[in-house]
Amino acid sequence: MPASPLQPIRILFIDHYVMVRAGLRMLIESQPGFTVIGEAAERNGALALATREQPDIILLDLDLGDSSGLDLLPELRTAAPHARVLVLTALRDPEAHRRAVRLGAVGLLLKEKAPEVLLQAIEKVHAGEAWIDRSMVANVLDQLTNRNESPLDSDKRKIATLTAREREVALLVAQGFKNQVIAQRLFISETTVRHHLTAVFGKLDVTDRLELVIYAYQHSLAKIPS
Repeated sequence: MPASPLQPIRILFIDHYVMVRAGLRMLIESQPGFTVIGEAAERNGALALATREQPDIILLDLDLGDSSGLDLLPELRTAAPHARVLVLTALRDPEAHRRAVRLGAVGLLLKEKAPEVLLQAIEKVHAGEAWIDRSMVANVLDQLTNRNESPLDSDKRKIATLTAREREVALLVAQGFKNQVIAQRLFISETTVRHHLTAVFGKLDVTDRLELVIYAYQHSLAKIPS
């Protein structure tokens, strides 16, 4: 859903550096429809804020000085189960990016990107979409392709169980469209879109839209954005 002054997107950000946190606060609070409900530099403060405030979006850096955001991510998801975690990092470690996805992050964004890209990513993730920075897609896919968890034949069998309509829905999700737009494009209801997505998740053994996006890229159900 779009940001609204009446229902602002409530954001918690976790970063080790004071200057980064100050910059994020200035950027976010300058925008209508966004509000900062807290900031933290380390685990205990982050978990306390997440538990108390129940934010909509958590911006999480992977480098927290003496600890890793990867270790904190599962605890954040337990503390604020309805929050959606967007990793905002300077790390270019594909393995760390892959682990973040596996641990439940629904978005990955490099800190070097322009401020408007971050704001767009927050809105997209809040609306239920996945967000992977295009420069990170290839590395994440490479890591997932090289894992030994899912043999190729098994994935082929999973994909073969998809109906034509389920493939269409998976493709449109991978292209970044929300359920409302998918429903309009396919001339079906949003409820039907949700039913198809539930079936796709089950058949492909993925848990959310971000995993579906990655799976679709990995197995050529959709083209990697250029």
